Amino acid sequence: MEPAEGKKSVKVVTDPETGREKKVSYGAKGYRIRPGTPAADRYCARSLGIKKGLTKEQQRDPNTPNNLSRKKWACSGDKSIPD
Repeated sequence: MEPAEGKKSVKVVTDPETGREKKVSYGAKGYRIRPGTPAADRYCARSLGIKKGLTKEQQRDPNTPNNLSRKKWACSGDKSIPD
């Protein structure tokens, strides 16, 4: 499945209640993901601010675009953990 225009990655999520599939596109096309670098720490700090602006339910949902990107960047709080 192709991501939405301008996005780098896609994840297909199945709703356990209805069985319907939903496509979640995330990440900026053209950017390199480099966990454990100063650029990653800056990304994690920015995305933590985005996460704090979401509802508590969305903050815990692992399939939001922000949480999927934070996982790829290896974010833990406002820092990125090196591989």
